[in-house]
Amino acid sequence: MKRWMRRAVLAMTLLCSAAIAAPAPDETATQIMRHAGDHRLVVLGEYHGTAETPLLVADLMERYSRNTAAVRLGLELPMSENVALARYLRSDGGADARETLRTSPFWVVKDDQHDGRRSRDMLALIEAVRVLRAQGRDVGVAGYDAETGASTSSDQRDAAMAAHLRQQFNALPADARMLVLTGNVHAMRTRSADAPPEMQKTMAAYLLDLPLYSVRLEALRGHFWACFQPCRAVPLIERPPRAAKEDTGADRQYDLLIWMPALSVATLTDR
Repeated sequence: MKRWMRRAVLAMTLLCSAAIAAPAPDETATQIMRHAGDHRLVVLGEYHGTAETPLLVADLMERYSRNTAAVRLGLELPMSENVALARYLRSDGGADARETLRTSPFWVVKDDQHDGRRSRDMLALIEAVRVLRAQGRDVGVAGYDAETGASTSSDQRDAAMAAHLRQQFNALPADARMLVLTGNVHAMRTRSADAPPEMQKTMAAYLLDLPLYSVRLEALRGHFWACFQPCRAVPLIERPPRAAKEDTGADRQYDLLIWMPALSVATLTDR
């Protein structure tokens, strides 16, 4: 069985057993839901390229979509992927459908092009959403990013991503919720005081008039995948256990800083 299929089986097992299984030791999803409350646009700022974050998002999608609640997932994928994503959600998840999904230009890259957004773990997350939909849940997934290789500045890219998300959010029913997985810089409500002057206005900063709740996903230890010349696994500074921290200050970067127990590098799609 292919590695990403094993991840998909794990995600599906999580979704099918969540109602009866014992709570996860870290309770990350529970904490996020408790702090986010009634906010309908929950933005999760991640380290790209981990195995654990897609599983967390699959858990949140399952929990939020209970009791007929409509939930949409926004992924940092090009808008051009949305036709293929919609087609896959309508499929039976079989080998042909999986192969079609993962062979688009976005997914087929080599090591020096990987920025962590492409992994078998992310494909397993999409499969988990498909399984929920097949079970009758009102769920969906769509990309909101600019096209790969487009000659846009960071400012233009964040503005475009925000515009796409606003359009997708405004198209939802009034009681629906959207989860957005994005890089942790894009999820910032405001820039930090020591940010370089050339730093762009971030995606979340364009959306503050919406019912937005921004969560920074941190971890106590582990690795993530990043492109720091060259692209590679990057270690996190190991830290002692700490509680989630909510911020309500007017100049806050995030509404919530939460610490996952550990992160590990995802299985990249060309491996």
